[in-house]
Amino acid sequence: MKPTSMKPAEMKAISRTPARGTPRFALHPPHTGVHRIDGAWWPRSRDLTDELPPLLAALEDRWGRITRVTVDSGMWLASSRRMTFGDRVVHLNWSAGMGHRDTVCLLSLGVGRCDLTVVPPEATAAEAHRALTAASRPEPATVREERAPSHSAG
Repeated sequence: MKPTSMKPAEMKAISRTPARGTPRFALHPPHTGVHRIDGAWWPRSRDLTDELPPLLAALEDRWGRITRVTVDSGMWLASSRRMTFGDRVVHLNWSAGMGHRDTVCLLSLGVGRCDLTVVPPEATAAEAHRALTAASRPEPATVREERAPSHSAG
């Protein structure tokens, strides 16, 4: 089963629960610039060691080999500081009160960072749909209005 990021149009079926190993997440479309939040993730539990491997596998095509993950310790069940994923070790950084309890920061050497909003596992399908849609919607471009200089009649 190939995990994929959900597009907003595909999120209509979010109330149907995908297979346990398939992560529920949505990302900004590729090549839409740098974003403070790159998307959202809706884990099924607060057990990071269960939830993280399918997410890392799903993100690998776009984000490469993620080797470091930072989460707020108040959001997840206690776990170790590292886990094995495939042929590598992923370092888990537990931050108490990092100010962004509802985010996960994934670092990939040579690629950069991917910041995802974490939708609480207890969220309803409707709440998760709204959060996934909002977090994956491209932010509007900032447009600076250029005004012609005003000339006063003299």
